[in-house]
Amino acid sequence: MSAGPRIAIDAMGGDGGPAVALGGAARALEARPELRFRLHGAESVLAAELTRLRALKDASEIVPAPETISGDEKPSQAIRRAKTSSMGRAIADVKAGDADAALSAGNTGALMAMAKLALRTMPGIHRPALAALLPSLGASDVVMLDLGANTECDTENLVQFALMGAAYARTALDIEQPRVALLNIGSEELKGTEELRDAATRLRAAVDLPLSFTGFIEGDRISRGDADVIVSDGFSGNIALKTAEGTARFVTDLLRRSFKSSLRSKAGFFLSRPALHMLRVHLDPNNHNGAIFLGLNGIVVKSHGGADEKGIANAIGVAAKLVTQDLNRRIAADLARVGDGAPRMEAVAK
Repeated sequence: MSAGPRIAIDAMGGDGGPAVALGGAARALEARPELRFRLHGAESVLAAELTRLRALKDASEIVPAPETISGDEKPSQAIRRAKTSSMGRAIADVKAGDADAALSAGNTGALMAMAKLALRTMPGIHRPALAALLPSLGASDVVMLDLGANTECDTENLVQFALMGAAYARTALDIEQPRVALLNIGSEELKGTEELRDAATRLRAAVDLPLSFTGFIEGDRISRGDADVIVSDGFSGNIALKTAEGTARFVTDLLRRSFKSSLRSKAGFFLSRPALHMLRVHLDPNNHNGAIFLGLNGIVVKSHGGADEKGIANAIGVAAKLVTQDLNRRIAADLARVGDGAPRMEAVAK
């Protein structure tokens, strides 16, 4: 069998460390036997873990890295150890062409800083954006970006995020003409910041774009399935994401408490178990794990720090699909179509 996508893994990052990282890689390998891995971290620790994962051992290469980036380390400090840390060396694999994608469950800020410094942004892209798939009531998940890479964004950034998010939706969700919306405090055209209003004006006037701009969307509609791609600055996007995750935990904890409140409630729990199982699966962040830094000259995927083996496997699946579908080629083609990231506009009558 010919080798498939090569994934470089920061095996020391995340709450679970090497045991969870390698366990997740083993699960991903079961689903896609053509995958190959480069495992970065403490050689003795990784070798010990691989003794219980024979199939993964045969499909992997250990790349020793003497240092690990901690979760609370500042990006400016982490960059200084890019050449000696498991995170930095995984990214370096992508730059050198030794891997097709890098994956880490470690420090998000450090990963962003290292990836941007090593890989640089694609021609025509001013800033990279962190994008993820979120569950929705629609026919598929929803792509949301930016989720924290850029706290402040100008009009050009938002327009480029829309373009990159649409390319990601076409790749990850197989949607030919994704519906794109801008996150705002209201759906009316006069609502929001000047940057949001200007970005909306440009996207409404754009032609020849492989997306359908639907206007503004409010926070309570994120999960309704009204859009396939939701664009925001990183400050608002990160707050929206954390609020959605907290609400999901609140609902599940409230249901658990309610079903324990009385004998009748406990009986109702047994009758409702199939529906509750479906709810738990739908809201489980491990089933939607794997955010990507869009706009870089290479694929870098960020896993939740608290992801379990299933979550790591899903994040690896995201990385492998983006490599196979050649996401960056699609983004580059879209940029070439519209010219340096700026969509061609229809003439507007004065």
